[in-house]
Amino acid sequence: MKLQAVTFPNNIPPLLTVLIFLFLSFKTSTSFQNFLKRGSSLSVEDSSHLLTSPDKTFTCGFYSVGDENAYWFTSTRDRTVVWMANRDRPVNGQGSRVSLRRNGAMVLTDVDGTVIWMTNTTSTRADRAELLDSGNLVLKDMEGKILWQSFDFPTDTLLPSQYLTKNTKLVSRLGSGNFGSGYYTFYFDNDNVLRLIYDGPDTSSVYWPNPDWDVFQNERTKYNNSRIAVLDVMGNFSSSDRFHFSAIDMGFGIKRRLTIDYDGNLRLYSLNVMGSWMISWEALREKCNVHGICGRNGICVYTPEPKCSCPPGYEVTEPGNWNKVCKPKFNRTCSNTQKVKFIKLLHVDFYGYDLHYSTTTSMDYCMKFCSDDCQCEAFSYRLSGEGLCFTKSVLFNGKKTPNFPGSIYLKLPANFEVSEPASLVGTDLVCPPTVSKIVIGSSSMYETAVKRVRWVYLYGFAIAIGAIEVIFFVAGDGDEEETELKRFVREVETKIQCEEDSWIEDVADPRMNGKFSRNQVATLVRIGDGDEEETELKRFVRVVKTKIQCEEDSWIEDIADPRMNGKFNKNQVATLVRIGISCVKGDRSKRPKMDSVVQSMLE
Repeated sequence: MKLQAVTFPNNIPPLLTVLIFLFLSFKTSTSFQNFLKRGSSLSVEDSSHLLTSPDKTFTCGFYSVGDENAYWFTSTRDRTVVWMANRDRPVNGQGSRVSLRRNGAMVLTDVDGTVIWMTNTTSTRADRAELLDSGNLVLKDMEGKILWQSFDFPTDTLLPSQYLTKNTKLVSRLGSGNFGSGYYTFYFDNDNVLRLIYDGPDTSSVYWPNPDWDVFQNERTKYNNSRIAVLDVMGNFSSSDRFHFSAIDMGFGIKRRLTIDYDGNLRLYSLNVMGSWMISWEALREKCNVHGICGRNGICVYTPEPKCSCPPGYEVTEPGNWNKVCKPKFNRTCSNTQKVKFIKLLHVDFYGYDLHYSTTTSMDYCMKFCSDDCQCEAFSYRLSGEGLCFTKSVLFNGKKTPNFPGSIYLKLPANFEVSEPASLVGTDLVCPPTVSKIVIGSSSMYETAVKRVRWVYLYGFAIAIGAIEVIFFVAGDGDEEETELKRFVREVETKIQCEEDSWIEDVADPRMNGKFSRNQVATLVRIGDGDEEETELKRFVRVVKTKIQCEEDSWIEDIADPRMNGKFNKNQVATLVRIGISCVKGDRSKRPKMDSVVQSMLE
């Protein structure tokens, strides 16, 4: 068991792991306390031994993963652990306990009394342990002064108002259900810049921000050695290296967490009213840019979803576990007598580990250079007109992308048979827990106020269409019982018929602060109207379809919101409108899936 934070449904009790849990609206008859007095303890065997924040958002206790002590969000559908005391040293499911000793130390002990974890507050005046509404587990003295806090020791998650500093870092988990320390880290580097790094068993490699660019090309600065970053309660993240971003649903009152997932991506999550996490920002749009995701010798390919593949002549060491690398099916020897051949993999490259780099080089020379070097496992040759040659000592961070202007040439024994042309068939790589995606984006979306307005507006339009799809589907439920949504639809229809418009403010998202077009909201809601008479929206769809077929583009300026003052991308508007039209097709089976919608928006 570990001490950690997690989120779980209302009716699921903590099991055999010691955790500190964070959760929302935990409804049960069990009585809760938000502090642990000096000389008291929490036992793993008693499911009622929990610490709960005053607003019932977070819970701390034992969580069964091994076992561990943690805390989590209360109202989420799954157990979302946000902090663990003993992530790499689980304790027994019986006899373990967390105690606030009389010497001032908070201690986690195993069944045999072995100390697994403890705070550095021995010989202090610590009077109580308390779980705050922020999700911070603290030790306080009798005057309320904080002597120790979990916010100073994050695991894989940063909560609002929790600082990331030069002395702290976020470390991913090993995998789904495995809370041990993984291979990906979000941290301040020695040059004062925030970075993501793969730190695996055999090698380490920085992959974000773009490792091919310098600090200034990545729009950062290294001349601020304060090394501090924070996510505020509104969904804004800011750092001393000038990196900043905002959640697409920026606003007050939303529960959020910034997590380095076990697939190596840094994501901001927002909790919706259904208790599900939604991605409201992520660092890397292209998953294959994460280093180490397919292990040594592995290649990340888009199918179109990112998957892992072993190159010709290699096989997976442990199916389903890409951390175990692709192993060669041949014996590689460093002998001048061994004849070799090269297999071309079009649009594939392996990042880093260059033995040799040269320009204005012919491919034949590059091939000979690799052939004569027993340490060379492959060479990369770029078709950019410059004759770029890179020989590789290690095949790592492999990626296939159509826009890569070159190929990798694998060195294999001449007598080893492989099929040509070589093809890469990917299998599933590790994926983060299932969540609903609001937007997949990069920090560049939020660089200027103009860009922020443009993207929020466009994505908001797409989200509105998605919301209407959900309303249609749910409202069409044949259940006789009138749900809250059905009552909403019935009441709105009545007000529309009576030509009342007060309902528009009622249904609009309060986070918009009244900044919306009443006509647009009314039009979107009326999409579901089954009246045979042609509505304004139906006419709009019919006219736009005709103009698209006739290859006209004058309609784009006509439909764009005048408040944007012409500052928008015409191709983006056209793409979103086409998506919108396809999402309201009468035949539901012909409407696009969300994955294809997101892909269209990213192209």
